[in-house]
Amino acid sequence: MKWLDRVIRDWRIRRALPHLAKADRVLDVGCGDGELCRRLAKLEVAGAGIDPRLAKRPDVAGFEFVAGEFPDALPEGEPFDAITMLAVLEHVPAGQKPVWAEACHARLVEGGEVILTVPSPLVDSILAVLRFFRLVDGMALEEHHGFDPAEVESLFESVGFRLVMHKKFQFGLNNLFVFRKPF
Repeated sequence: MKWLDRVIRDWRIRRALPHLAKADRVLDVGCGDGELCRRLAKLEVAGAGIDPRLAKRPDVAGFEFVAGEFPDALPEGEPFDAITMLAVLEHVPAGQKPVWAEACHARLVEGGEVILTVPSPLVDSILAVLRFFRLVDGMALEEHHGFDPAEVESLFESVGFRLVMHKKFQFGLNNLFVFRKPF
């Protein structure tokens, strides 16, 4: 991971963290190298991280890591207070997105929240240029599946979530969504 990849990742994490303040157990879908889990562990939060590209399981106190695809590879267990998907949903094929939203609903406690970020469609072109100049590793750009952030709200509301917040950040190039599972 190049320095600019880390800057962009850390910016997403900083935006998500305030929405995790009340969570005791967090599932980080697409956990990558476990950085969000490391930061949560410092706040005495526990949970799990899952990622299909997890080559080496990070050693983070209170967190269990699973190398595999969400939701199938995630073992049954206690529900989570929050689920994060930072720069992940755009990599999910269209036909799988409803399955993921349903799985999030099933894995959360009542009142639990999904915190996710998705890029603006313009980001694909910007990342392609940055990758060409080797400023970023590219973050699996080829997997974006023509994603449109306008789909997110209806996707999660269709399985019973309520939109709590949607804000743009990173100069309007990224979107932060927070959805709550009703009590």
